[in-house]
Amino acid sequence: MKKIRIGTRGSMLALAQSGQVRDSLMREHPGLDFEIVIIKTTGDKILDAPLSAIGDKGLFTKEIEKELQAGAIDLAVHSMKDMPTRIPGGLVIGAVTGRLNPRDVLISKRGKKLRDMKPGDTIATSSLRRKAQLLAFRPGLAIVDMRGNVQSRLKKMREAPGIDGIVLAYAGVERLQMLDEISEIIPEEILLPAAGQAALAIEIRDDDGFVTNLVSPLNDHTSQIAVDCERMFLSELGGGCQVPIAALAQVAGDVVTLDGMVGSLDGSAVFRDSLSGPVAEHERIGKELARKLLDEGAKKILDHIYGRSE
Repeated sequence: MKKIRIGTRGSMLALAQSGQVRDSLMREHPGLDFEIVIIKTTGDKILDAPLSAIGDKGLFTKEIEKELQAGAIDLAVHSMKDMPTRIPGGLVIGAVTGRLNPRDVLISKRGKKLRDMKPGDTIATSSLRRKAQLLAFRPGLAIVDMRGNVQSRLKKMREAPGIDGIVLAYAGVERLQMLDEISEIIPEEILLPAAGQAALAIEIRDDDGFVTNLVSPLNDHTSQIAVDCERMFLSELGGGCQVPIAALAQVAGDVVTLDGMVGSLDGSAVFRDSLSGPVAEHERIGKELARKLLDEGAKKILDHIYGRSE
């Protein structure tokens, strides 16, 4: 029996994600054997610094992609939001899985909701995107950085007397079967998600026709359209984890609507807009909304963050 090796990070969430992909592949191809291969990434190794301070090029994907290029694994499962907009040579996204709820959630002590938070209350998040939007909504909040897997972050939040809540992705909480922990699903009007959030990317070698055919049944066309639109928006802005950028595309029939946001690090300036158009032109919509926000003032924010002169 041929064995197909699936590369993944080693956190409980990553293993849950890759396990779901493996189970789907086993249902589609019962005559094959699938093996999970754990690979440690830079983002897993460096836990004592904010993501924005480490760099933003493949922190959670690069080492896995090297193993895929070398032939040590046959496919890789990533959180789509961790994928750089530029894929390394010889690799391609072979499938985008059906997207779960892309929104963020608040898990707080005593079930407190965002609207109940008072100036000085403290929320933990490792995301500049979340920080900027939370401060724009509640300027008096104190935001502290917190790294680690979902379980370790929840443990830190509960044990730290000075932390009132933590913001996580709904999809990750659902995949870990911890939905009863949620205090509030945060509306996208307050907190737009990261591009690609809640979808999984199955990455393969572009010349491997056998694996291409294996993973193609797992591709969800609607999710792929939405994610491609968001990633085009992100690419046009040149964004990564060093910049507060958010995007959510939603498909209704033949129309896709993209909401996008660029914010300053302290949330004092937020540029947000939306654009709709035919599904067939979803990449153009991503590009156009990015250019629209740049023209509206987002370019100054990006220039400041990247240290670019006028």
